Amino acid sequence: MATDYDAIFKAYDVRGTVGDQLDADGARAIGGAFARFVASSDAGAVLVGRDMRPEGEEFATAFGDGAMDHGIDVVDVGLCATDMLYFASGSLSLPGAVFTASHNPAGYNGIKMCGAGAAPISSDTGLEAIKAMAIAGPDPVPAKGTRTIRNLLSGYVAHVRSFVDTEALASLLVVADTANGMGGLVVPAVFDGLPFTLDHLYPELDGTFPNHPADPLQPENQKDLQNRVLALSADIGLAFDGDADRMFLVDENARPVSGSLTTAIIACSILDRDPGAVMIHNLICSKAVPEAIAEGGGRAVRTRVGHSYIKQAMAETGAVFGGEHSGHYYFRDNYRADSGLIAALVVLEALSRHPAGLSDLASSFDRYASSGELNAKVADAAEVIERVAAAYPDAGQDRLDGLTVDLGDWWFNLRPSNTEPLLRLNLEAPTPDAVEQRVAEIQALIA
Repeated sequence: MATDYDAIFKAYDVRGTVGDQLDADGARAIGGAFARFVASSDAGAVLVGRDMRPEGEEFATAFGDGAMDHGIDVVDVGLCATDMLYFASGSLSLPGAVFTASHNPAGYNGIKMCGAGAAPISSDTGLEAIKAMAIAGPDPVPAKGTRTIRNLLSGYVAHVRSFVDTEALASLLVVADTANGMGGLVVPAVFDGLPFTLDHLYPELDGTFPNHPADPLQPENQKDLQNRVLALSADIGLAFDGDADRMFLVDENARPVSGSLTTAIIACSILDRDPGAVMIHNLICSKAVPEAIAEGGGRAVRTRVGHSYIKQAMAETGAVFGGEHSGHYYFRDNYRADSGLIAALVVLEALSRHPAGLSDLASSFDRYASSGELNAKVADAAEVIERVAAAYPDAGQDRLDGLTVDLGDWWFNLRPSNTEPLLRLNLEAPTPDAVEQRVAEIQALIA
């Protein structure tokens, strides 16, 4: 079955179901298109990696074959987490691609691509051009590229550890749930030799996800981790998604710590050693995030949702760190790319210096109640947004990303999905009851 390019090219990556939307022939065509795209920047080689999904090796090989057909050498880094591919791209100054469908279930695969130095490639900075070239078909050159195999795990481990003072780490009991994803490769490698006791749930690399989906954003997928933390009286739980670029925390009482609170913890930890630094947060993060950054002596900069906007803002402002409520954490010294493991180590260092525990460490930032992201199917997103905006004429409003309305003690953001006829609502208020009341108010306007 032919690859369905219109279905699989998304705003930030390529992703779809194996067989009916993406196959090896499509992977080869996209590899050729990627080679032609990066050749314009004089890239003589591309990095290719893959996660543990069953067809990953076949697809990555086909992608590399397509690149070599267009005269580009391929550096095959094999099994890798997405942030390991970013490390390779940054440290070797080469563009790269990793085959992964991140948190999607078995039966999906995809490709995350970046330019040299881990520069983001999104729909408006290259994906559309790559898609057009893949559809147009190959344009091979006489001189075929070569393929070399390179193991970068030890370099990656040293890089991740460079973000903390390893001498300051305490003997913590850490439970990590890597959900049969790529965390099973990188988490034990990074933790080896550190003073932590690691209890590792589902470390086997298995792209059929036999235990639970590798999507820790969904509360039900954190249940095993929570139960294990309680059973062992562990200090902390870490939950990773399928390609290990996202990380979520569970405290010693098995309570989830939101991405916003994790962003605040990391930001304040970095500010302790880099006073006055610029910190990025996206606009659906809790108000506690910019408050914590300001209280720590830093400067908070608010951006749109999405990694390309975070990375662009970091480049423009010189920001040291950026965080998203969805569990992505970006570091200037990680080529402005996100890394779940760097974030985990920074939190573990902060916890090592805070013997009262993670719940106490997070409590100073836990100031508001949140709705989480709520989706509503609509026929005309733009019309609904204007209707909701008109209902709050005296409130502070901006259109940085959809509609954000700030009413003082509560606020909300309503933004359209990039790929579906949906509006996404995020709302924050002082208490859970207030959140429930205000969500009902906004949903009535949407309906």
